[in-house]
Amino acid sequence: MAGRRRRGIRLRELYAFSGGSGGRSRRWQVAGGHGYAGNKISTTKYTVVNLVPKSLFEQFRRVANVFFLVVSCVSFTPLAPYRAVSVLLPLVVVVGATMAKEAVEDWRRKQQDVEVNNRKVKVCREDQAFHQTEWKNIQVGDIVMVERDEFFPADLLLLSSSYEDGICYVETMNLDGETNLKLKQSLERRHRFVRRTRFTVFSFASTASFRDSKLRNTDYVFGIVIFTGHETKVMKNAMEAPSKRSKIERKMDKIIYVQISVLILIVSIGSVFFGIETKKDINGETFQRWYLRPDDTSDFFDPNKAFLASFFHFMTGLMLYGCFIPISLYISVEIVKVLQSTFINKDREMYYEEADKPARARTSNLNEELGQVDTVLSDKTGTLTCNSMEFVKCSIGGIAYGDVETESLEKNPHHQDPDYWGYYKDSHCDQNNSIKGFSFSDARLMNGEWSKQPHSDIIQKFFQVLAICHTVVPEVKNESTKILYEAESQMKLHLTYKILNIIEFTPSRKRMTVILRNDEGQLLLLSKGADSVMFDRLSEDGRASEAKTREHVNRYSEAGLRTLVVAYRELSEEEYREWNQMFEKANNSVSDNRGELVDAAADIIEQNLILIGATAVEDRLQKGVPECIEKLVQAGIKIWVLTGDKLETAVNIGFSCNLLRKDMKLIMITLDKPDIACFKDIEKQIFDARAEVRMAGSRDVLGLVIEGKSLTFALAGDLEKSFLELALGCTSVICCRTSPKQKALVARLVKKGTEGTILAVGDGANDVGMLQEADIGVGISGVEGMQAVMSSDFAIAQFRYLERLLLVHGHWCYRRIAAMICYFFYKNIMFGFTLFWYEAHASFSGQPAYNDWYISFYNLAFTSLPVIALGVFDQDVPASICLKFPSLHQDGVKNIFFSWRRILGWMVNGVCGSLIIFYLSTNIILPQAFRKDGSVAGAEILGATMYTAVVWTVNCQMALFLNYFTWIHHLFIWGSIVSWYVFLVVYGSLPTTISASAYQVFVEACAASPLYWSVTFFTMASALVPYFLFSGLQTTFFPRYHDLVQRAHLDGLYEHLIRKTIVPPPLSSSSS
Repeated sequence: MAGRRRRGIRLRELYAFSGGSGGRSRRWQVAGGHGYAGNKISTTKYTVVNLVPKSLFEQFRRVANVFFLVVSCVSFTPLAPYRAVSVLLPLVVVVGATMAKEAVEDWRRKQQDVEVNNRKVKVCREDQAFHQTEWKNIQVGDIVMVERDEFFPADLLLLSSSYEDGICYVETMNLDGETNLKLKQSLERRHRFVRRTRFTVFSFASTASFRDSKLRNTDYVFGIVIFTGHETKVMKNAMEAPSKRSKIERKMDKIIYVQISVLILIVSIGSVFFGIETKKDINGETFQRWYLRPDDTSDFFDPNKAFLASFFHFMTGLMLYGCFIPISLYISVEIVKVLQSTFINKDREMYYEEADKPARARTSNLNEELGQVDTVLSDKTGTLTCNSMEFVKCSIGGIAYGDVETESLEKNPHHQDPDYWGYYKDSHCDQNNSIKGFSFSDARLMNGEWSKQPHSDIIQKFFQVLAICHTVVPEVKNESTKILYEAESQMKLHLTYKILNIIEFTPSRKRMTVILRNDEGQLLLLSKGADSVMFDRLSEDGRASEAKTREHVNRYSEAGLRTLVVAYRELSEEEYREWNQMFEKANNSVSDNRGELVDAAADIIEQNLILIGATAVEDRLQKGVPECIEKLVQAGIKIWVLTGDKLETAVNIGFSCNLLRKDMKLIMITLDKPDIACFKDIEKQIFDARAEVRMAGSRDVLGLVIEGKSLTFALAGDLEKSFLELALGCTSVICCRTSPKQKALVARLVKKGTEGTILAVGDGANDVGMLQEADIGVGISGVEGMQAVMSSDFAIAQFRYLERLLLVHGHWCYRRIAAMICYFFYKNIMFGFTLFWYEAHASFSGQPAYNDWYISFYNLAFTSLPVIALGVFDQDVPASICLKFPSLHQDGVKNIFFSWRRILGWMVNGVCGSLIIFYLSTNIILPQAFRKDGSVAGAEILGATMYTAVVWTVNCQMALFLNYFTWIHHLFIWGSIVSWYVFLVVYGSLPTTISASAYQVFVEACAASPLYWSVTFFTMASALVPYFLFSGLQTTFFPRYHDLVQRAHLDGLYEHLIRKTIVPPPLSSSSS
């Protein structure tokens, strides 16, 4: 229990420390300003000086931008077919927009830094009084006063607190995400000398408090500043999350390389033909193309230097066909992903009203990856369950108590058998207890009846241990008499003497111990922990009820309850004195292995215990978890659960949440069986299980359960592949008794060993490694703090929202991004190949078919907005249909919409469309009169007509492809076409020095010509025929699953579709 609060404190009792000296000092800032880092921090990526160069470096790491930079440089030479400004403008716009986005994001970080640096804290000055000072002005050696609910401004060594014993309680959510309170002990009257070295501070974990942690349940503390600014722990540990890129984005880079290869190929073809034709221009004294004056020309067209002329043509061609590379693709994809993330954040169906927590896309890079998830790795406690413990049963002295029916027990086949549980039911017992965390009820113990039991002394000792051996801090709020309980662990919230020592619980120790002196002067050691470590520490005389207690613990675990074993022992004064000296020495050690020394000292005293009993608490499943898992399994997603619980508990939860089913054959890999103790035995179990999987029929459903010790061997180099093959052959996998490191290793193994997308979901600090190792990390913003959320890519409040995140948003985002990228390459290939056909028609002379500003605005204005609308708003089916037919998710898993076959199909569609537009335009317009006066069309009219046909075709192609029209789609599609005509009028009205070949071409020539309009619509319709025929034939005669679902949605024949038309893809044991 916390010490009494201190009435006041005298400054002369505070100690100030400096590097290499110690003791009391009346000079408070002995270390300030002597070469130590200031306390001002900066988390910005850029500065005013390096913003431009650093941002430019980031932009030109993209191959497309590098290509356009080279083209822009060449455009200033006589080789350029266009004016330099028209080539440079698109690059400047795209790079400038991206740099502006980076600058805005960095400015927001700067504002946050300013807010933090200007926070106030009380600092002791020369007059021995405390004055409000901004954080940025704090220096090493300052003594600061931190008050309740204030953040620590720097790393401090605690000198004193408002409690007489110098303790305080600190919340470290901003450091490790944990909401649990940490108990800290001040250095007051304990240490007179501290060497200021890096290892010293972290060795004094119990006496140091770090920047950005918060003081809780303590009126004030005094501390000396030892590390400031970027030297503090939180800043040293502030590392960027691992960079994750989606599979589609990585594939997009490969497509860019393919595009560049195609560009180089057609430029090379043109250059070769140009060189051959140029060399033929002079044959002796005969000029083949006399109108080009080959006898009086520059090196660019000199027949006597045909090879050099061919090289120059190659450089010209790189600029001429630069439109093959979609320069605005990257920024368009970024814009679309940000808008998609906004829809995820605003989805009311994923808003948890009870805790006021919406879903959060913490990164927009992986939206489409949600639709390709093949395997889900999930934590259990706090992820599948509520992490709200209810004390429901206990075993005391070998007798089981507790008659409350729980969610887990109701699903146990023995739950109606009193002999199995070892208790009797009393219908008169009051079970309507309103105390949070306490659902225990048993007439033999309640209302003072425990004192009448035969072993009342053991019962009393049992509840004394529960009442003392914990870290719960009761706090009475001033405005009410309600008592709030703050605990280091949610497991301890249901449990509330002079305490001499507290040996804290750690994942490696799996137990907590308190040493105290009672009112009678006895020294007692009280301990509770996991059965795997507690039973081995019992004395020979303390095992009287071991057999029965083990039996009860196993039955509780089988029912899905979480258990702790309770024990104690008495200590002699001499034994305690010798041990305490050893423990204090280990606790105050400044060496790197301080933790190991403390554990070793604790291990010495935590022996020869006397067993009292065991507790059983229930952690209920979250709402909707079984239904969510069932839906994900129907979607073909494999689900693994990785938990630290006992095997029996994990298996029971597996059945409760529909991960395991009664018709499923379970394969157990465990070291708990007799005669199983080494690597070879685990190897044999895995090989035997693999043989069983291979022999199983397609209808057999298998589940794998493996515990932590066995998993250690299974993850060894020689067994990794065999274990993974076994696991992939099972429908469900449960790994129990796993450590945080094992969770990360499993995620790494599955990610590297399969081609599918791996998603990890967890809620605690022990899940961070798994979340960062997986392709996608989803954090549950539960009761274990925010570290999992801070390390995740997406955050949701409840596990059930994973269903909508994957099956709805994942499906939409994947399909939208895939279609958007394919469409980008389609429209650029169509536009680029019309240039190629025209140049071939003009003997590869390097003359462009279009005005240079036509080319510049093609991607920036006339075709960009519709493709962005596609990426943001298109829906092949509504959300309700995505959930009704979860097998639609397999489209993403199999990458149907972004396979090389589909990508090349869109590219071929672009080539065909370009050939149709060029062939029809040239063969209809050129042979006949175009104007009313009988004159024929020139290159400027042909170029404007082909360009108009291209703009109409690519926008109408978008209208054909869309499944879901909104007013935004209509505005962008038809508005893009209208904007082309507006541009023609405005640009054509400018002087010829600016508009060049576009001068009055629309107003004076095209607009008045019926041939222009007829050719435009005829070529547009003809260019759409290949897509229309292909898609019509495919959906009619070779429909795929999503085609049938779309048709059923349009016709409203869902039940008929389910019964007769569609059989979802089989979820075999190897692929479900």
